Amino acid sequence: MTIATRTRYWLPLLPLLGLLGVTYWLNQQVQPESAKSGNGKRHNPDAIMENFSAIKLNDQGVPRFIMAAKKMQHYPDDDNTTLEVPRLTSLSDQQPAIHIIAEQGAVSSKGDEVFLHHDVEVLREASAQREELTLHTEYLHIVPDRDWADTDRAVTIVDAHNTVHAIGLEMDNKARTLKLLSQVRSEHVPSKK
Repeated sequence: MTIATRTRYWLPLLPLLGLLGVTYWLNQQVQPESAKSGNGKRHNPDAIMENFSAIKLNDQGVPRFIMAAKKMQHYPDDDNTTLEVPRLTSLSDQQPAIHIIAEQGAVSSKGDEVFLHHDVEVLREASAQREELTLHTEYLHIVPDRDWADTDRAVTIVDAHNTVHAIGLEMDNKARTLKLLSQVRSEHVPSKK
């Protein structure tokens, strides 16, 4: 069989191969940008829980940290967990309870950090030595195991006699310290006697 004979057998397939190539190219052109660049995984939740709560116990089996939310979704492609209307409570027998609520949140893939967004409110209950205190910000990063929270956003802290505005804070609940990072302004209202 000569080359001319072989070519004659393959010649009818050339338009079909060309059509196949053009079809593949057109398909690539109409794909969304995320599908082109992605690794084929979709960003769909593999677990959804509504009205859930979880309790972390200390070494003695006493509740230490409570996390609840209107809705929790876990995404396997990036191991991200999102929260709708998260509510967190930090409990300690030596310190007043701290309650935190926000519109949205996320939990790190290892579960050791919580990121709260939009209308974050922190309430520290009153104790014999301290008055009730509230803190408002748009973002708060929390490390529950360290009793640590921080933000680089504007914060407003209010207690019975003071209103403090600042940009950024670091709160160490174990050491009982609250460090304001910049642009601190305070208003003091003396108690009436």
